[in-house]
Amino acid sequence: MKQFYKSKSLLKLSFLFAVLFSVISVLNSCKDDDEDEFTDHIIQLEAKINIKGPTPPPTTPPTVNFKAVVTQIGTSPQTTFNPTGLVWSSGDQFVSSSQSQVSIAANAVLPYADSELIVNIYVDGELAKTEKVIGSGEKNASTYYSFLEL
Repeated sequence: MKQFYKSKSLLKLSFLFAVLFSVISVLNSCKDDDEDEFTDHIIQLEAKINIKGPTPPPTTPPTVNFKAVVTQIGTSPQTTFNPTGLVWSSGDQFVSSSQSQVSIAANAVLPYADSELIVNIYVDGELAKTEKVIGSGEKNASTYYSFLEL
């Protein structure tokens, strides 16, 4: 009789633990649902040309120019044709990580074999990705940054 009583108590105790574990599991899963899955970031896209040429420099300035800069945030591409200067920048943009990916590509005419075309992606003020192409003539450089963690 005593063994039957002990097994009945053990059964009640194990049932109590199962119910308690279920309640705690449900509460924890509801707590995780309240958190935002995506966060906002400040993105800046940049393309620049560094001219490294012969010494002494030539008397007439070389022809250096961007032909196009293409940016894409999520699924929205934008193209800027013939931007002026040696540096092009998108400025600061607020982007949700739900956009998953940002990219930049630049095409430029470089004058010397040591000249550089550089594209950069800054995320929250820090350099996240960069790509550099060195050479003369028409050059292309591109890079992308993904918010998805693999």
